[in-house]
Amino acid sequence: MKPQRVETSTPPNTPALIGPYSHIAKVGTWITIGGTAGFDPVSGELAGHDAASQTRRILESFEIMLASVGSDLDHVVHVNVFLRDMRDFEAMNHAYVEKFVAHRPARTVIGVKELPRPGILLTMNLTAVTRE
Repeated sequence: MKPQRVETSTPPNTPALIGPYSHIAKVGTWITIGGTAGFDPVSGELAGHDAASQTRRILESFEIMLASVGSDLDHVVHVNVFLRDMRDFEAMNHAYVEKFVAHRPARTVIGVKELPRPGILLTMNLTAVTRE
């Protein structure tokens, strides 16, 4: 069996990278999107100072990233959520179900002490498959 090539990419109209990585890694039909915070890709500023606003922005970024590799939110297998404060759990959930209406992928929510930039309340990463 021939080894599959890992394709990496960072599509336009997504938040600027803050380290030496790509937003997306794809192998065959499997897609992984790395930790993403709620930054507006145009202004570079956080989408808001609350968990719901940041969650919405993260999921909008995921939609753009997934579309760039032939997928969408309906093909997400698993989401990891990293929350700085578990009191933001309900606000994150409220915004989360606005995008994941009928399709509810597996999910893990983890409380963390710190995130890489001031003001970030949560980050998410995910695993998905292509539409094919």
